[in-house]
Amino acid sequence: MLSAVRAHAGAAHRWFRAFRRTRPFWGGLWLVVGGWTVLKFSLSSVQLIVATGFGGVAGYLTGGGMILCGLIPIAAPRQRYTFGLIGAVLAIVSLVVSNLGGFLAGMACGVLGASMLVGWGPKRPRRATRRTPVAPQEAP
Repeated sequence: MLSAVRAHAGAAHRWFRAFRRTRPFWGGLWLVVGGWTVLKFSLSSVQLIVATGFGGVAGYLTGGGMILCGLIPIAAPRQRYTFGLIGAVLAIVSLVVSNLGGFLAGMACGVLGASMLVGWGPKRPRRATRRTPVAPQEAP
């Protein structure tokens, strides 16, 4: 019984590692953490948000947008540039509209994650054989 659980856990770990290595996982995760932080520090009651108008809704929009911009490239890695740039803009805008961007922590995590999304590239396959150094030939 215990060996079957270990086998399933090992298979799940191998699947997750392969999944993580083929997607901009860490950039998306940092952007989601930044969006959650911005959203957490801008939470207030719905009645207050309706009364204050766009100023109250802006924290929800930037935090939620950052979370979406972090999750979409994990699901569709080809969209990493678009959502990385949008996420960086939202993280910087959160500095103005949402309690100093989640007291600077959410903005910093968002900018870090967005830059990791834009800079990520798919892993290149390994070469089948190693090249051996060729000795230079002398001309006759």
